[in-house]
Amino acid sequence: MIKWAARTTAGVGLGALTALAEVPYVVVGALLLVLPAARPAVHRGARRLAEVERARLLRFLDARNGDDYDGRRALQYLAPRGLLGLLGAGICGCVALGVVAVPVFAGQLVTGRAPGGQRPAEAGEWLLIAGLAAIAVFLCGQGIAGVAALDRRLARRFLGPSHRELLRRRVSYLATSRAEVVEAVNGERRRIERDLHDGVQQRLVALGVLLGRARRSGDAELVRQAHEEVQEALRELREVSWRVYPIALDESGLDAALESLAERAAMPVEVRYTLNGTPSLAVATVIYFVASESVTNAAKHSGATRITIDVHLVDWKILVEIADDGFGGARAGGTGGLTGLRRRVAAADGEFTVDSPEGGPTVVRAVLPCG
Repeated sequence: MIKWAARTTAGVGLGALTALAEVPYVVVGALLLVLPAARPAVHRGARRLAEVERARLLRFLDARNGDDYDGRRALQYLAPRGLLGLLGAGICGCVALGVVAVPVFAGQLVTGRAPGGQRPAEAGEWLLIAGLAAIAVFLCGQGIAGVAALDRRLARRFLGPSHRELLRRRVSYLATSRAEVVEAVNGERRRIERDLHDGVQQRLVALGVLLGRARRSGDAELVRQAHEEVQEALRELREVSWRVYPIALDESGLDAALESLAERAAMPVEVRYTLNGTPSLAVATVIYFVASESVTNAAKHSGATRITIDVHLVDWKILVEIADDGFGGARAGGTGGLTGLRRRVAAADGEFTVDSPEGGPTVVRAVLPCG
C-alpha cells in the first residue's frame, strides 16, 4: 500500500512537471495551426509529448495505452492533460507545504509553545491543529488519487485504439476464432471416429466371433459371454453418444446434465451450480463440454481422488471452474483435449485458462457471456 501510494504520488508529481511544458506548447501550437506549413511539425511535437505521458503512465500508474493515434489526437489529449497536470501541481504544492509545516509544529509541540511562539500552547489548540492536519492529509491523498484516476481515463480516451483499430482487431479475432472452430470440429470428428473404432467396433467384432462359435457349438457359456459383450457395446455406444451431445441438456437443462456427468464419473465429483437463470443452449453446451473434458482428463492423467465443478455468476458473466486434487502439470497449449476446449470457449467469446502447477491442484477455468 505504501509503495503504491509513493508510486502514484511520484507519477502525479512528474505529471505536474510535464504539464509546465504541455500547457505553453498547446497554446503556441494552437496559434501555429492556422499556418498549414506548421501543422505537421506541431503534430509531431504533440505526439512526442504524448509518448512521454504514455511512458509516465505505464511506469508510475500501471496504465497501458496503445500507440494507434496521430498527432492531431495527441494535441487534443495534451490540452486537458496540461490542465489536469496543473491541478496535480497545486495538490503536490499543498503536500510539500504540509511536509515543511510538520517539523515546525512538531518543534513547537516539544517546546510547549503555541503557534507563533508567543505563549504556552493549550491542549485544545493542539487538538484543533491535529484535526486540521488529519483532514489535510486525507484531502491531499484523495486529490492525488483523483488526479491519477483522471489521468488514466484521459489517456484511455485519447490515446487508446481508434474505432477503426477496434474493428480491425475484432475482424482479426473473428477470423482466428472461426479457424479454431473448424479445427475443433475436425478434432471432435477424429475423436468420435477413434472412440467408435477402438471401442464399439471392437466390441461388435468380438460379439460376432462369440455368436459364430455359439451357433456352431450351442454352448450356453458362449451365449452368456455374447450377452455381456452386447451390454458392454451398448454402454460404450451410450458413452460415445454422450460425448457427441448429451440429450439431458435439451430435456432437463445444464444442471441435470452436470449431475449426470458427476454420476457417470470414475471418481467422486461435486457439482456446485448456483446460476439462477438458464444460459442459452450454445453457452450451456460449451460449459458442459468444458466440464466433461476436464473430468475425463483428471480421471486419466492427474491421479486425482476428487473433482469439483463450480458454475456461478461473476460480474454478469458465467464462471466455470473445474478443480481436482491431482499432481498438476496440465497445460492448455499444444495438442489434446484442453486445446480443443480453449478453441471451443474462444468460439463462444469466452476466456479459457488452466492453472496447474507441479504438485497440483489443477483448476480449469472458463469465463463465458451469459448468452
